[in-house]
Amino acid sequence: GGDDDATAAEPAAVPAPLAARDVALGVEEEEDRTALSKFLFPDKEELPDDVEMSVWDHLDELRERVIITALFSVLAMGGCFVFAKPLIVFLEAPVLTTGVRFLQLSPGEFFFTSLKTAGYCGILLGSPVILYEAISYIVPGLTVKERQFLGPIVLGSSVLFYVGVCFAYAILTPAALNFFISYADGAVESLWSIDQYFEFVLVLLFSTGLSFQVPVVQVLLGSTGVVSSETMLSVWRYVIVGAVTAAAVLTPSTDPLTQCLLAGPLIGLYFGGAYAVKALEAQRGTA
Repeated sequence: GGDDDATAAEPAAVPAPLAARDVALGVEEEEDRTALSKFLFPDKEELPDDVEMSVWDHLDELRERVIITALFSVLAMGGCFVFAKPLIVFLEAPVLTTGVRFLQLSPGEFFFTSLKTAGYCGILLGSPVILYEAISYIVPGLTVKERQFLGPIVLGSSVLFYVGVCFAYAILTPAALNFFISYADGAVESLWSIDQYFEFVLVLLFSTGLSFQVPVVQVLLGSTGVVSSETMLSVWRYVIVGAVTAAAVLTPSTDPLTQCLLAGPLIGLYFGGAYAVKALEAQRGTA
């Protein structure tokens, strides 16, 4: 009787086919997880600095980093305001040789234009600190794989932004302004409001810098597996239409020349980003 009880207490063995089926189902469930779900909910072993923090701890850290960013930005804006006049002369350079004259059409217009210029330039100078504080806040939540791409992505994003600003200053702004001047030649004299001119130029500079971030977004999506290079390249027709539409929205002018000058680099940047993702996929495949 004792032997029978011991035998009955032993758990029934799982047949080998059933065990193999359970393992296969587990593998299938892991494969069924989309790249997006793996990105949003990574495995714990992929998080080396997985530290439990309360919501209030996160808010305190966020508040400290926002305060540091705000203080540095205010200091940068103050420094730029001290040199506001040289900055304004520098930004007037694209049309200085065309005979355009700038007017102050209301009391204090030049003063408020100086404040606006100092604000934009301060943000431009403070962007490395803003980027550093943002990265420092999100790094603990990144996986090991994501951290490997962090340095190149940050460097590439910064370089592309400044390249976009320089491209807008050296090519887009003179092209757009010369178009307006030549169109009005012989009919009206070019006397421009200083405030409206700087609104045009500053918006064009920053919108171009931001639009040059397209390859960075592509590499982020490709490195996490959300979108493949094949998908990016297969929608090239929509990309061309989207680039032209984005150029029309981002450029403050309505002339087709400026829009085409911005749409061309956007299309080139998109295809460059797609082939960069393709190179990353090939590198992953050989690893």
